[in-house]
Amino acid sequence: MVILALCLVIFGCGSPPPEPPAFDGDRAYEYLVEQVAFGPRVPGSEPWRECREYYYRHFESLGLEVDSQSFAFFDPYSRADVPLVNVIARHRGGDEEEPAILLGAHWDTRPRTDFHSDTTRINEPIQGANDGASGVAILMELANLFAQQSPGINVDLVLFDGEDWGESGDLDYYLIGSKHFASKGIRRDYRFGIIVDMIGDKDQQIYREAFSERFYQPLNDMIWNQAAKDSILTFQDSVKHTVIDDHLPIAAAGVPTVLIIDFDYPYWHTEFDTVDKCSAEALDNVGEVLVNILWNPDVWPKKL
Repeated sequence: MVILALCLVIFGCGSPPPEPPAFDGDRAYEYLVEQVAFGPRVPGSEPWRECREYYYRHFESLGLEVDSQSFAFFDPYSRADVPLVNVIARHRGGDEEEPAILLGAHWDTRPRTDFHSDTTRINEPIQGANDGASGVAILMELANLFAQQSPGINVDLVLFDGEDWGESGDLDYYLIGSKHFASKGIRRDYRFGIIVDMIGDKDQQIYREAFSERFYQPLNDMIWNQAAKDSILTFQDSVKHTVIDDHLPIAAAGVPTVLIIDFDYPYWHTEFDTVDKCSAEALDNVGEVLVNILWNPDVWPKKL
C-alpha cells in the first residue's frame, strides 16, 4: 500500500498529457492565398469588407467566440473618417477567470507601395501576402487546432486593423488598431502576448527583435529555446532588427508582449509582396513553435 501510494504521488493517477496536435503549414498557406485573392485589404475597401466576413465565417465555424472592435479613424491625408475593425476570436479552454494568452497579427494591407519599381505607381496598394496575410494564416490554423484538441488554456486571437496605414516615416499613423485595442484596459486580461508578422518568407530568417529582447527577454528565451528544441533552424538566436509593430502598444498597456518577425524581406512595401514569395514550410516553422508553447505551460516564464 505504501509503495502504491508513493507511485501515485510521483506519477499521478491519470495518463500523461496528450501530444500537441500537428500544425498544418499547407493548410495555413491556403489561408494566406485565400486572403490575398480578395485583393489588397485596405481599410474601407470592398476586399477589406469581404475578407473580414471570411474571417468571421472561419472562426465561428470552429466554435470560437468572435467579437469585433469597430471604430472610425480620422485620416490626416484624405481628411476623412476611415472605418477600422479589430477582429477578436476567443478560445476558452481554461477557467473563465484565468488570464488568456494573446496571439496577434495585423490583417490590413498597406494602402501605398513605398518602393514600387515604377515611381508613378507608389500610391497603389500592395497585395500583402507576407506583410499581413502570413501572420493571420498562422492564427487561422491555430483555431483549427483549438477545435481539434484544446490546449486547456484561454487564448485570444486578435487580428489588428490599421497597422500599416501611415505614410513612410509618419509613425503617428501606424499601429492604429492595436493602439485602440490597448486603450481598453487589457492589463489584467492577458498573461502575455506574442505578435506574428511577416513570417511567411521562403527564405525565412527570424532574429530576436530588439524591443522584445530588451523588455521581455524571458518571453524571447521561451520562443527561441522552443525553436531550438524543435530543431527549427530559421530562428536565429541573436538580435538584429528594432521594429515598430503591434507589440509595442500592447506592452505599453501592461501586457508583456514580444514580436516574431522576419524583417529581412526584400519585397517589403513593394509590389512584389506576393504569394509566390511565401511558403508552407515557413508558416509551419512558426506554427510548430507556437503550438508547442501553447500546449506546454511548463515552458512559460515564471516571472516577467
